[in-house]
Amino acid sequence: MKSKLSTKLGLVMLLCFGMLLSACSSGGNGNSSAANGNTANKGDAATNAPQEKVKISFMGHGSPQEKDIFAKLIKSYETKYPNVKVEYTSVPPAEYNQKLSTLVASGKTPDVFYVSGPQFYKFAEAGTIQNLQPFLESTELFQADNVWKQALDRYRFDGKQLGQGDLYGLPKDVGPWAMAYNKTMFTEAGLELPPAEVGKWTWDNWLDAAKKLTKDENGDGKVDIYGGANFTLEGAVWASGGDFIDYTTGKVTIDTPEFAKAMQWVADLRLKHNVSPSPEDEKAMNSYSRFVAGKVGMFPMGPWDQPGFWDLPFEWDIA
Repeated sequence: MKSKLSTKLGLVMLLCFGMLLSACSSGGNGNSSAANGNTANKGDAATNAPQEKVKISFMGHGSPQEKDIFAKLIKSYETKYPNVKVEYTSVPPAEYNQKLSTLVASGKTPDVFYVSGPQFYKFAEAGTIQNLQPFLESTELFQADNVWKQALDRYRFDGKQLGQGDLYGLPKDVGPWAMAYNKTMFTEAGLELPPAEVGKWTWDNWLDAAKKLTKDENGDGKVDIYGGANFTLEGAVWASGGDFIDYTTGKVTIDTPEFAKAMQWVADLRLKHNVSPSPEDEKAMNSYSRFVAGKVGMFPMGPWDQPGFWDLPFEWDIA
């Protein structure tokens, strides 16, 4: 993001921190950063806020529940700073990156916006986004030791590579995946609920439950309810003892037996066992929508998914 007026910077950063506070309960897409601007001097930021009329453009994406959360957050922010108007635009996730690139190219970059991991380096290298480090070092609002280091390092840039240098973004929606499951579906199928204790469930346990939950309800030969969906390759690779890269040498390690085992297992969920939706199924209805509709038994839930799960018509839990 590129700030247009220096007088906006303190307010922009306060909005960024508001977004960070709401990220734990917001919808949206993973691997995003929301972030850029200035900070007020140490002390009460409100006493340093400029009183001239200011507009802040903020663009993001997310579920209807996330939109509601940000609408409430923005209303509270504007009440605290009555001279500030926040123009919030929520773009459908599938269209977001193209929309952002178009705005940047036309010189209409929003003041605050999400940047996906793949786009971050491009924007940092091009100078599109603001170096936040000087502002972060002059405020008590931000405590680096209170944020997951790996999340912060995603948004560091020293002019040559990611992970090094100053912060050019702040993490949003960076958190652990948890396996959510439809508790009602498990109970109706007579299945034992997944244990909460770490390490008690194996891949075999997951697959066995998925097979028993997968159903062709109307007998037309096509699966209507899948046992699981979106089992992440990353999770499988790390659980098998593999990795994508050796970070000490920079060597790509996708040719190891551990990596191959994990990739084959994830692929077999669809190709061999048919317990997970196909790419064609995903086009008709994505896995998130299937889970909230009670059409998927197990689904990897990110922190951003929680608002959409608050009012589900069935019982659910995480393991």
